Amino acid sequence: MDRLVAFRYSVFRLEALQDYRGSGEEDARVAFQAGKPLPLTPALRTWTHMVRQRVRSGCVMQRVHVVTSPLTDYIRFELASYAPNVEAGEDVRIVPVPEGGSWPVDVPQDDFWLIDSSELWSQRYDRDGTWLGAEHVTDPEQIVRACRARDAALHHSLPWADYLRGYHPEIVSYLTLTAGQS
Repeated sequence: MDRLVAFRYSVFRLEALQDYRGSGEEDARVAFQAGKPLPLTPALRTWTHMVRQRVRSGCVMQRVHVVTSPLTDYIRFELASYAPNVEAGEDVRIVPVPEGGSWPVDVPQDDFWLIDSSELWSQRYDRDGTWLGAEHVTDPEQIVRACRARDAALHHSLPWADYLRGYHPEIVSYLTLTAGQS
């Protein structure tokens, strides 16, 4: 989506699914499950380069993932795969939902991108987490709701590194062991 590169001052991503399929990450998932370093693919290098440039120029790039317990295998992988994004300057945050806990009522269970607090792209997935496409939402009321949802998600969230240290030190250990091996 070209809009993720051409934004003026902010990009926000809400992730709510616990499993995403068909995203081209299969090799990285296999490496993670084998305890090997995550590969830095050309797409990831392009993304992190763009993040680094935009953040240096004063832009804000934020992502919040609502994560339920127990973690799915995919979420374990996803949590580890955020490391290059964070290193590049993306503010990745996690809303923890403990086993038996409730999803925050003011945070939707649908994924979206919010660009410059005025442009909304709803992400569509089928039941198994396969991406079906993005829908550009132009209704001002829905855009305002997305802004409120962003604020609520940020309020409920923890910084990625704090979440890992407090909830999943085994992922911190994996990242430490595989650092510099790729």
